[in-house]
Amino acid sequence: MANRRKNPRKVEKETDWQERVVQIRRVSKVVKGGKKLSFRAIVVVGNERGQVGVGVGKAADVISAVRKGVADGKKHLIDVPITKSNSIPHPTFGEGGAARVMIRPAAPGTGVIAGGSVRTVLELAGVRNVLAKQLGSSNPLNNARAALEALAALRTFQEVAEEREIPIENLYSK
Repeated sequence: MANRRKNPRKVEKETDWQERVVQIRRVSKVVKGGKKLSFRAIVVVGNERGQVGVGVGKAADVISAVRKGVADGKKHLIDVPITKSNSIPHPTFGEGGAARVMIRPAAPGTGVIAGGSVRTVLELAGVRNVLAKQLGSSNPLNNARAALEALAALRTFQEVAEEREIPIENLYSK
């Protein structure tokens, strides 16, 4: 009977979620007795099949901060539409704080041409051919959030056709 219990838990833990730590920072808070040190971890969580999230965790030690970041990332998941060529359907733009991110689809075989945390977000979303540029701030958290906003704004041809209440074939006709 104990064997039956362990199997479902094991299957549940063996998910295809990947986690990547973008940044770990030591932060301090000034309190009455001096300075209280803690760690802040920025973590990107994704399944490489169209779902991705960014999370932040703070704790007294690094491992707990990363664990909290993963939990936070799973709470803020978005779905990303991916084309047959492992790219995105159309160019998009996102903002997070002072960070602005431009993301454009690319031809098959291009790879992920992006920098910093935007690259991590795109890779864990499952996008394989894309061009991206960080504009403005170089803050990893704001850039990751801007990339997430840009990916969340993507729409497929099917969604646009349904919104306009026309068949997909008529989408291009004038």
